[in-house]
Amino acid sequence: MKPLLILTLLATSAGASAMSAGEYVAKAGDCSACHTSPEGQALAGGMRFATPLGDIYATNITPDKKYGIGSYSFDDFDKAMRKGVAKDGHHLYPAMPYTSYAKMTPEDMRALYDYLMTEVKPQAVENKKSDIPWPLSMRWPLGIWNSLFLQEGIYQPQTEKGDEWNRGAYLVQGAGHCGACHTPRGWAMQEQGMDQAELRFLNGAELDGWYAPSLRGLNVSKDDLVALLKTGRSRHAALSGPMGEVVTHSSQYLTDSDLNGIATYLLSLEALPSDAKPTKPTAGAMLSGAQTYARYCSTCHTPKGEGVDFTIPRLAGNLTVNADNPQTLIRVVLDGAQTPVTQQHMSYGMPGYGWALNDQEAADLMSYLRGSWGNKAAPVTAEQVGKVRAEINK
Repeated sequence: MKPLLILTLLATSAGASAMSAGEYVAKAGDCSACHTSPEGQALAGGMRFATPLGDIYATNITPDKKYGIGSYSFDDFDKAMRKGVAKDGHHLYPAMPYTSYAKMTPEDMRALYDYLMTEVKPQAVENKKSDIPWPLSMRWPLGIWNSLFLQEGIYQPQTEKGDEWNRGAYLVQGAGHCGACHTPRGWAMQEQGMDQAELRFLNGAELDGWYAPSLRGLNVSKDDLVALLKTGRSRHAALSGPMGEVVTHSSQYLTDSDLNGIATYLLSLEALPSDAKPTKPTAGAMLSGAQTYARYCSTCHTPKGEGVDFTIPRLAGNLTVNADNPQTLIRVVLDGAQTPVTQQHMSYGMPGYGWALNDQEAADLMSYLRGSWGNKAAPVTAEQVGKVRAEINK
């Protein structure tokens, strides 16, 4: 079979047999993450997203004819998914990742449409209006945005690559829309790259108080990466925060074949070269951090940061600990973390220590983590900790 990477075919393989083809596409696209609010009905919208201009809210995508997409023809749906234009002609905000969905095959798009129209329960839930004030709320400038940044056309397999690589590329670039979180944004909030041809693609980005780390140059085995995507944990690492939610609602449902494809593709991406010269923590910070680590952390993570296989993440070489931007690490230290709930595992958690550590103490601890056991990341400042603490306490 040519590597068109049609999810409708993959949905019949082991691990996805209980789902229809369209539900599998919906899982791969993690539709519920945005279109189901914490206290709301499934896919009935209402999830709030903060933007520099004001808050916007995800829409109802159930087949309700008044408030949802029940009156959409397939062509209407396809246009919204690929071009960000609703049935009535208004432009969608690009918080909806239609720039990624544009790469999906017609077969996958049809399967998703059929699922939403025939398997999802209609919900008569009115859509919330955005909080963006007029005239900034006018939608017509988004047409100009599309002309500048929307790359139309379905994913084209790279003939010099194998089927597994192409399958992973299709999932990452298309339905999975990984770049929406992991790719830095430009002056107009556009993703600075939509595929591996641009080195900024998947090079890490700050989003909603977290830092989605670079997925380029990953120092992890293929088996461990597959395990992280399927269960939220591997021998030496664990996921939490927004990526943990992706595992809970999306990637755990993908077939092993698809997960291996994603891993193959991601592990092929080279790290972006950096001219930055790492700075070292002061001796005082290292001493203070070591004392705090011994008091609060070493019992679980071990004195040398080795962790416990499949249970406590290793800190030596840890992606979050060594990220260029320490924002996620700061959140974990201050507020704790929970691993995702999956079909294979219950969640386990790490307590936060914001109650016990002031900004300087927390900064010294993280500087110690980022400068020990072979880690060579830049130290953390008290100012950085204070900024994240303020965000958490909002």
